[in-house]
Order: sequence, then structure tokens, then C-alpha cells
Amino acid sequence: MKNKIRITTDAQEREKAFAIRRKVFIEEQHVPEELEIDEYDQQPTTRHVLLVNQDEQAIGTARFRPYKDGMLKVERVAILKEQRGTGAGRRIMEAIETEARKSGYQGMKLGAQLHARKFYERLGFQAQGEIYLDAGIEHVDMVKKIEVGQG
Repeated sequence: MKNKIRITTDAQEREKAFAIRRKVFIEEQHVPEELEIDEYDQQPTTRHVLLVNQDEQAIGTARFRPYKDGMLKVERVAILKEQRGTGAGRRIMEAIETEARKSGYQGMKLGAQLHARKFYERLGFQAQGEIYLDAGIEHVDMVKKIEVGQG
């Protein structure tokens, strides 16, 4: 049985997402917890994505929420270290794009850590603007337009 994607607003599922984010962002990348877990996590329009393995263990996560100008904002994409390079990130991003299409969004926006820029470019995102620091880590904003009738 292969990995499954779950998109949720459920509090228990959100805690599983937080556990992955704590490992990746707080423990590995030393992002302060007060910056990592923020007010958007609790908003009713924010949805969380969990990628779970055949044993129902969460191995990857992201969150997304409505943004301005018909865009969907993708944030907090995190994959457990031992699962990186397996296609887990791609599966999560494809699931979010499917949801964006179904909901009629015109595009998706995210702030990519610089080391992940090529990953997002392979998924059709384009960098916009200057490199900036977020939680002490270099980022660049990236966008992907969603064409009507695609998918």
C-alpha cells in the first residue's frame, strides 16, 4: 500500500503536522517556535496537508490558505529527513494544486527557502523579487499561475 494524502482542518491531524514542522524547522533549521507556529495555523480557512505512510505515520506536511488576488498561499512544506528525495514533496504540492484548481484559484504563491528553489521550479513555479531573510534563512517568493481548464 502506498502513501496517502490527507487534507484537513482537524485539530488531531494538525498536531501531526506540527510534529513534523517542529522536527524540520525548529530542530533541524533552528527556527524559533514562536515564528514557526503562528496565528495562521488556527484560522478556519487554513488547511493542512498530511502525507502518511502505509503505517499511518505522518511523513510530510504543508499548509495552504486563501491569499490576495485569487491566489492560494502555500506555507510550511516539510518532509521528514529520511523521506526526502522520495517524491513526498511533489505529492504534497500536487495535492495542493489539485485543491487550488477545484476551488477556482488563479495561482499559488510561496516563499521558498533558497535551497528548495529548483524543486519548486521543476513544479512550474517562477521566482519573483529579491532574496530576503525569513527566520534567518534566505528565501525567494515564487508563484505559479493556474490556467483555467487545466487539470
